[in-house]
Amino acid sequence: MVDSLKDVKVVAFDIDGTLYPTMGLYIRLVPYFLRHLRFFIHWGRVRRVMHRTAPLPDYYEYQSRLMALELNISVADAREKIQKIVYDGLRPYFERIKPYKNMEKTFKVLKDAGYKIALLSDFPPSQKGSLWGITPYCSFIFGTEDLGALKPSKYPFALMAKALEEKSENILYVGNSIKYDVLGAKNAGMKSAYILPFWRKLLGKIPKEADICFSNYRQFIDIVVK
Repeated sequence: MVDSLKDVKVVAFDIDGTLYPTMGLYIRLVPYFLRHLRFFIHWGRVRRVMHRTAPLPDYYEYQSRLMALELNISVADAREKIQKIVYDGLRPYFERIKPYKNMEKTFKVLKDAGYKIALLSDFPPSQKGSLWGITPYCSFIFGTEDLGALKPSKYPFALMAKALEEKSENILYVGNSIKYDVLGAKNAGMKSAYILPFWRKLLGKIPKEADICFSNYRQFIDIVVK
């Protein structure tokens, strides 16, 4: 175990791109995105704003208002489109997604070693169905949208720590985005782990922002538990 991880009691994970590789998903999504191209162009603009927005008492209402302005439609129609195209429409594409190798084993090893496990995702975890059988290992599963703010806001990280009844410095957050996962967790006082994409491994570009970097989950376990 790395010395900086000796006080870790909770290991929390991002989902998209962290528990499964995204390339296969993106390829399958191409026809769907092209079919709804105008919507997703505007959706991307709205999400960029939401990533910079302070915590909200009604996240979904504000998101719908922004989308209504983008599409020049009513808020009710915008809310319906978001639900139909994003939350419901993308759900079937996750049914055939396979997690990274050794994913369930990783969760079992962490659980057996005494760690609490949590998930914190910017998209609804329920979109991923059974989450590849790992939910029984998790103490808590959070969607940042339901908490009121997207990463890298410190707010959802803080609420997760509160729900887990653990100090932020005792939580290791694992993700695939330096901007949203690594820096979001660090700004919330947590430790961070970064799963290296192929191009970073190939070019030897190891980010200094994360406490640990790893290439696969077998290596992750060797670093965190052994």
